[in-house]
Amino acid sequence: MNKTAFARLLMDWYDQNKRDLPWRHTRDPYKIWLSEIILQQTRVAQGLPYYLAFAKHYATIKKLAAAPQDEVLRLWQGLGYYTRARNLHACAKKVVAEYNGKFPDTYEELLKLPGVGSYTAAAIASFAFNEPVAVVDGNVFRVLARVLGIEHDIASPAGKKFFFEKANELIPKEKPAVFNQAIMEFGALQCTPVNPFCKSCPLARLCVANQQNLQTQLPVKLNRTTVKTRYFYYLVVRNGKQLLMRKRTTDDIWSGLYDFYLHEESKSLNTRKLSEKFQLTGSDRVSKEYKHILSHQKLVARFIEVTEINAKLKKQMDTAGLKSYTKKQVEHLPKPVLISRYLQDVGYLQ
Repeated sequence: MNKTAFARLLMDWYDQNKRDLPWRHTRDPYKIWLSEIILQQTRVAQGLPYYLAFAKHYATIKKLAAAPQDEVLRLWQGLGYYTRARNLHACAKKVVAEYNGKFPDTYEELLKLPGVGSYTAAAIASFAFNEPVAVVDGNVFRVLARVLGIEHDIASPAGKKFFFEKANELIPKEKPAVFNQAIMEFGALQCTPVNPFCKSCPLARLCVANQQNLQTQLPVKLNRTTVKTRYFYYLVVRNGKQLLMRKRTTDDIWSGLYDFYLHEESKSLNTRKLSEKFQLTGSDRVSKEYKHILSHQKLVARFIEVTEINAKLKKQMDTAGLKSYTKKQVEHLPKPVLISRYLQDVGYLQ
């Protein structure tokens, strides 16, 4: 395939069809980095308001670095994948402390920053500093696999390496930023995962998948992650008008966020078993079942409003790091969406 023609067709399509997004109007590496971290595994429509909020609240990387982590997590709340938020904060601190508040300007140096992998480093390097290094995300995998008829498994290390090398062979040295934006946008809008728009595709004559009707078979991804179901039982204890909550500090999901005392089971418990497990009284209330879907986990949760705590349970709760928080404090604590939904349902939060 003629790589010059491939790049020209993509960039011409991009010029006519690109979405007007705020991070495409800047060469500021801070704003580009911010957008890339927020958009990881996130749709543009969902990530855009978070980008605008962060860019407004933390106009410079120094302001972000100086912010308390709880504040950063609170602003991130609802976007999920909270490791990104913690890495965002850690990266800002490192750039300020070790690079005098200025992002490194090469791909290799950018890789040394917390939370910055090959994709994000390539995006910053090409968009901000015009370094000819290819950005390879899910959209790029799909476009290259279909157009070139590549059957390598995109989930395997060897497959990822092959696609990265192939993308770097195709990137035009004089316009790397435009090419990277173009191929990602093309995958997002034209060469979509399901029902791609092949009839109106400018690459149709070059595309192996189109010629051989392989659109549903490419790209190849053999490593399908299984979804694990977890059963959460939260004990909600009020101390007058205050709530007992704790900050999650484990390596599990939601580290740094606040929730209630948690008991996890390997299977669902009915009301009778819950009553036996926690020695509930007639005045204790068990919530409806809440379901929450994460990338590789399905959470099934119930909340139990406890009016009396027996000695055994009190001992367990005393070691869980629970503290009393007022309603106003609870409003401003960074919380998982699951916790916020429950608090809104019971009228504790609006």
